[in-house]
Amino acid sequence: MAFKWFKKNKDKNAPPEAPPRPDEEAAAAPSTDDSGDAVIHETEAPINTGIEPAVDAEQEADSPVPAEEAAPAPSPANDGPAEKKGKGLFARLKSGLSKTRKILTTDIDDLFLGKKLVDDDMLEDLEELLITADMGVRTTMDIMERISKKRSRIAGAKELKAVLKEEILAYFDALPGPAPEADAKPHVVMVVGVNGVGKTTTIGKLAALESRKGKKVLVAAADTFRAAAIEQIAIWAERAGADIVRRKDNADPAAVAYDGIDAAISRGTDIVFVDTAGRLHTKVNLMEEIKKIQRTLTKRMPGAPHEVLLVLDATTGQNALSQAKMFNEALGVTGIALTKLDGTAKGGIVVSICSGLNIPLKYIGVGESVEDLQPFDPKQFVEALF
Repeated sequence: MAFKWFKKNKDKNAPPEAPPRPDEEAAAAPSTDDSGDAVIHETEAPINTGIEPAVDAEQEADSPVPAEEAAPAPSPANDGPAEKKGKGLFARLKSGLSKTRKILTTDIDDLFLGKKLVDDDMLEDLEELLITADMGVRTTMDIMERISKKRSRIAGAKELKAVLKEEILAYFDALPGPAPEADAKPHVVMVVGVNGVGKTTTIGKLAALESRKGKKVLVAAADTFRAAAIEQIAIWAERAGADIVRRKDNADPAAVAYDGIDAAISRGTDIVFVDTAGRLHTKVNLMEEIKKIQRTLTKRMPGAPHEVLLVLDATTGQNALSQAKMFNEALGVTGIALTKLDGTAKGGIVVSICSGLNIPLKYIGVGESVEDLQPFDPKQFVEALF
């Protein structure tokens, strides 16, 4: 059946991999040791964290942060899109997955129009539907094989959705649980990923969430090559009530990371988020530079970083899998944050990632506000998907 699907879609272009960005190529030049530069240690005054992000995730890699974005945060009453105001986490999740759910639910219902039993044509259509939702060919084939064996007890769309939920949850149940959080203080989280996936925005949201728990947070602005990156993370730190350590543009990122740990230890900080420049997973020299940051953190604090969080963009589809494999080989990724699920109808990429990688999915982003970055809950995700 997969062959038939590919035959039908042979004229469709596969999702292209993101082209190298100019700032990525610029980052390939060897870093200059800026140890003589003055290090800027800032403590931002805590202010309201229930706010919209300072910039859109797409702007993160492309444009400077407008000056007006640094204005005081709006009140909680203006937080988030109108349809999400006052909603709980599950409602936000369901709203964020609406594009994917609309395709899956509507098309599955349509499969049973004029039919009562599951036949071969229906199975073929379902296979195409799952591949279109970006669950991946291998995962889809496995799911279809198991559904074929259960077809005798599927008498309608409701029963088919129940079987699909059961099969998808089986992939999540097979994943290893997140490693227990280290007792070290500060707890160091190194955040990595290619340009444009939303690393800086994700750090800002995580910093806000940790600050709300009463933790003292510090951000090390080690993305020193991209234009306006330091200004952007500084705005997020201010809004999250977090401290920030930064240097001037083009400073040595490893030196900034080292200074961040120094400052965190002296201030009794609970958690440190280390921002890093976007790294194309196919550029060996750029990956070597991010390895240097990791080694520097370990040198300053044995055991650090305690987490390596890889940020992936859901809209890139199967390309996210190749990114994850390359970063994992280079750095030993301990968790994944999948952003922009609300911007795609291919939410099935979550299933594909969980079935193809042995890395815990820790967070999913289903919107722009702080609350829309949620810890990944497999059961809630599957319920919101159908």
